[in-house]
Amino acid sequence: MSRPPWKLLLRIGPRVVQERAETLPEAINDLRISLVAVAAEATGEPASALFRDYDAVQQVIARGELRGPGRVRAGIDVRGDGSSEAWTGRITKQVVAQQAGEDAYQALERVLSA
Repeated sequence: MSRPPWKLLLRIGPRVVQERAETLPEAINDLRISLVAVAAEATGEPASALFRDYDAVQQVIARGELRGPGRVRAGIDVRGDGSSEAWTGRITKQVVAQQAGEDAYQALERVLSA
C-alpha cells in the first residue's frame, strides 16, 4: 500500500504534527480544521524581542505546510492577530493574493489546482 501523496506539517508554537492526505481538497480541509481553531485563540498582543517590538500581524503563531506531488511546497501562516495568509515556495515564500470573496484556504487551493 502506498502512502498518500500530500504531507501536512502543522507547526503550532513549539509543537509539530505530521499528517497525510489523499487529495488536495482533503489536505486543505485538514489545514483549515487545524488552523482555524488556532486563529480563533489569537490574542492580538504585540511581542518584544531584544531590540525590537513586533505587532501581532508581524508574528506567525502557526504554520501549516503542504508538500505534494511535483515537489510542491505551499501553506498557510496564521498571524498573531488571527489573520491567515497563503503562500507558495520552497526557499523564498511568495504570498498568494486573495480574490474577492476568497479566504486564504480557497486562494491556496485555487493556485495549487491550476
